[in-house]
Amino acid sequence: MDMNAHNLPLLVSLSVMLDERNVTRAAARLGLSQPALSAQLARLRDVFGDQLLTPAASGKGMVLTPCALTLREPLRDALKRLDDVVRTPPVFEPKQSERTFSIGANDNASAMLGARLAQRMRRSGAAKTRLAFRAVDLTRLTGQLESGEIDIALVSKNGLSNGMPHKPLLEERFMMAQRKAHPRGLRRPSLKEYASLEHVIISGDGGGFRGFVDDILAAKGLTRRVGVSVQYYSIAPVILQSTDLVCTLPARFLARYSSVLAACTLPFDAGRFSLYATWHARFDNDPGHVWLRELLTACAED
Repeated sequence: MDMNAHNLPLLVSLSVMLDERNVTRAAARLGLSQPALSAQLARLRDVFGDQLLTPAASGKGMVLTPCALTLREPLRDALKRLDDVVRTPPVFEPKQSERTFSIGANDNASAMLGARLAQRMRRSGAAKTRLAFRAVDLTRLTGQLESGEIDIALVSKNGLSNGMPHKPLLEERFMMAQRKAHPRGLRRPSLKEYASLEHVIISGDGGGFRGFVDDILAAKGLTRRVGVSVQYYSIAPVILQSTDLVCTLPARFLARYSSVLAACTLPFDAGRFSLYATWHARFDNDPGHVWLRELLTACAED
């Protein structure tokens, strides 16, 4: 018998008929009319090349043929196992799982949450579960999330893909970073002083010398000099330590470099740095994915 979507309901009906040995009672149990079930029995007879059930000599109920007797128990067991598969929700056991989760994130997001996430995973007993942090390419992100190539991406609000589920993880203020012994001292810069300093900029695409800060300054009739453009956040602290350049960075990122860099309040409102987790909707109810999202949320709240 060909096990396709059309024949599976026939097997369910057959199992009930073999149990009830009565078409009327079987039809009531299945929620079908007697003529509809009789038509299914006729089709089953053609498929198996056997009568399966024949009228009892007493006129009450039906008698199973040898073929039907052979089918009864294996069919019941197979349908029970199938029912268990359908009804039993998938379970994720962190202590047993050897699953690898791929996180799409730039080095800023990885630095802020990566260590905490790895620590929480190990504390939960997920000793065999692995993490892979990968650079985010926003032009390919939708397809990567859909295919599962990346499980979760950590992006700013502007990096969210249309229609993808997402969750805010954290908001952080921006501050101006400089080396500890900077000649200007540690005071908050005035707006004009800030604009007069030479800046490092983080260009996600690489090579850019203009960012959102320049738009804010332009609205105030000011411009700044951006002397160095880097593609990765982790390079900025290295440059700041050995020069008099300054850089506007999220406070949580700067906290990791508090031993070598000083952070000053900005002379203007730069808004907030927001980080979101985003994924594909087909993983909404995946237990392992839910577990990972909960860990990320906890890490962001630390």
